[in-house]
Amino acid sequence: MATATSMRSVLEPTPDAGAVAPAPVRFAALAAEPAPPALRPAAQAPAAPTVTAGPSTPGRRLAELARRQLPAALLAVVSIGLLVGFWYLATKYRWQFYVRFTNIPSPGQVFHDVGRLVGEPKFFTNIALSLQRIMVGFAAATVLGIGMGLVIGRYALARRLLFPALEVLRPIPAIAWVPISIMLWPTTETSIVFITFIGAFFPILLNTMDGVAALDDVLLRAARCLGASEFALMTQVVLRGAMPHIFTGLAVGMGVAWVSLIAAEMISGQFGIGYFTWEAYSLIEYSHIVIGMIIIGVLGLACSGAIRLLARLTMPWHALGGKGGAR
Repeated sequence: MATATSMRSVLEPTPDAGAVAPAPVRFAALAAEPAPPALRPAAQAPAAPTVTAGPSTPGRRLAELARRQLPAALLAVVSIGLLVGFWYLATKYRWQFYVRFTNIPSPGQVFHDVGRLVGEPKFFTNIALSLQRIMVGFAAATVLGIGMGLVIGRYALARRLLFPALEVLRPIPAIAWVPISIMLWPTTETSIVFITFIGAFFPILLNTMDGVAALDDVLLRAARCLGASEFALMTQVVLRGAMPHIFTGLAVGMGVAWVSLIAAEMISGQFGIGYFTWEAYSLIEYSHIVIGMIIIGVLGLACSGAIRLLARLTMPWHALGGKGGAR
C-alpha cells in the first residue's frame, strides 16, 4: 500500500506554490459565442448581393457603342477640319506646284452653291435615284453573294462546278460591262443597277467563301454530334461562323458598288449624282463638280458606316473579342 501511494505521488506532479492554477474552461460560454465569419457554416453565411443586369437590347448596345466612339468621332472632326483648312489655303493663295489649284473653287464658293442647290428639286432627285440604284443592286448582290458563297464554300461539287466560271468573270471591271449591259437589259435604269450589282457581287462572294473555309471543323463535328440537320448546320453554324468575313465583304462591296454606280451614271445615265457631276464638268461649273464629289463621299461613308454598325449590333461577341486592335 505504501508503495502504491508513493508511485501515485511520483506520477502526479504537485502544483507549484507560486503558480496560479489555470481557470476552468467554460465550455458552455465558448459554445455560446459566435464563430468568426470564416468559420461559420455555409447556412449562416450572409448571402452575397446579386447584381442583375438589364437585358442587352439593341438600343442599349447602340448607346454604349456611341459612348465608346465619342473620342474617335472628335478625332474625325479634327481630321476633316485639317483637310478643309488645307483646301482653303491652297485655293486662297493659288498654289501651283506640280498640282495646280488655280481653277479649284474655294470652300466658300462651294458652300454658297450648296445653299442655292438645296432649293432645286432636281438636285434631290439625283441623290434619291443614286441611293435607290445602290440599294437595289447591293441588296441583290448581298443575297446572291452570301448564298452562293455559302454553297460554294461548303460543298466541293458546287465549288468545282461554279467557281471556275465565276473566276473568269471576276477580273472584268464593272465599267467594261456598260456596253454589254445596255444591250442586255431593256432599260437604262436596269443596266445601271446591273453594273452596281456586278461591282458588289464578287467581293461579297469571295469573302463569304473565305469565311466558310476558315470555319473550325470542331464546331461542325460538335453540331453533328448534337443531332443538327444540314439546314441547321448551314444557318446556325456555318453562317454565324462566317459572319465576320461576310461583313468585311459587304463593306468592300459597298465601296466598289459606289465606284461602279458613278461610272455607269457618267457614261449612260440621265439622272443621278454621277450624271450631275459629269454634267457640271461639261457646263464648266467647277463648284458643282466639288459638290458632287462631296455628296458621293458622304453617301459612301454613310453606307459603309451603316454596315459596320450593323456588324457590331449583330455580332457583339466579335466586338468584345477584338481588344487587340489599334489603340
